[in-house]
Amino acid sequence: MTYFEFYGLPQTLNLDEGLLRRLFYQKSKEHHPDVHTLADDDTQARNLDIASFNNDAYRTLSNPTLRLKYVLQLQGLLGDEKQQPKIPADFLMEMMELNEILAELEFEPNLEKLKKVTQDVDILEQTLDNQVNTQLQYWSIETNQPGDLEKLQDYFLKKRYLLRIRENLSKFASL
Repeated sequence: MTYFEFYGLPQTLNLDEGLLRRLFYQKSKEHHPDVHTLADDDTQARNLDIASFNNDAYRTLSNPTLRLKYVLQLQGLLGDEKQQPKIPADFLMEMMELNEILAELEFEPNLEKLKKVTQDVDILEQTLDNQVNTQLQYWSIETNQPGDLEKLQDYFLKKRYLLRIRENLSKFASL
């Protein structure tokens, strides 16, 4: 059973957050182990499993990035690290330039270079977001068009790479 099926929701990237929260609390009340303390061991174990599944489902579906990752996994577009799709070469070339600047900053701290590379990453992220904004807002399993998921997969992989760049940038916060 998928997280979407568990909550009776359509497989979509743009969920009603309020509805999701209400369904989570409803399932939490229904299956919380403390509610079933007098039940037999099998019932207690089953409710503990459901409560755990409910927590995982909510954590995943309430976070847009994790939701996208989950949908891509459900659709067979993200596997384990060994089976990951390739990031486009042109994007990797841009990232190589940014990584070179970050390496230079480690040896020669420079506030102006740091500001410039941070601004470049901001622009890259904004451009990526703008390219898939429509798919992020309106994609669902029912409205899926050929190429939509591949575009979202490409977006996800690039955003994940940019997150690593951001983590490296945070090391220079004291400049």
